[in-house]
Amino acid sequence: MNDDSLQQIAHLRREYTRGGLRRKDLPANPLALFEHWLGQAVEAQLPDATAMSVATVDEQGQPYQRIVLLKHFDERGMVFYTNLGSRKAQHLENNPRISLLFPWHMLERQVMVLGHVEKLSMIDVVKYFHSRPRESQIGAWVSKQSSRISARGVLEGKFLELKQKFQQGEVPLPSFWGGYRIKIDSMEFWQGGEHRLHDRFFYQREGEAWKIDRLAP
Repeated sequence: MNDDSLQQIAHLRREYTRGGLRRKDLPANPLALFEHWLGQAVEAQLPDATAMSVATVDEQGQPYQRIVLLKHFDERGMVFYTNLGSRKAQHLENNPRISLLFPWHMLERQVMVLGHVEKLSMIDVVKYFHSRPRESQIGAWVSKQSSRISARGVLEGKFLELKQKFQQGEVPLPSFWGGYRIKIDSMEFWQGGEHRLHDRFFYQREGEAWKIDRLAP
């Protein structure tokens, strides 16, 4: 990349003009606002509206991020599923603190969630696993997530082998596959504003209630 290209990157920006977020419009519970915003993201047909960046930290304090899909949320927290031998699962085993980010760029919005995880019950995991497409169920068996492999062909060969193995009857739940519920401690809602005067509101849990603060952009 030449210097001219670097200069062009430095000047890439746009104004955010879709509207602001005002305190008078905030519900007492952040999940109500999250549900409203998520619904609007779905209605706007944003690609992967439920996609969220999940940040964890290893034993040396090195942060890692990856994109996963939100599968459920309610007053108990937010839910996602994964291979329990994956890097993220290993991190969470040692440090249950977690951060989520929903980047709804086309709506000029972001939502950040801070909290800690708890593993889902086997009943919840089994119920969700068998609601997935059959090929996705088989795919869960194929990959030892985050491990090194020599080539894609290894995965494809294993998939075909297991597809043949499980062609009759129900695909069993892998013992190494499960899910987490994020118990929410705080949520931040970011709405883009003109001249970089963005609106940011931070919900902090205080017992059964939520404290709301406006943050400078």
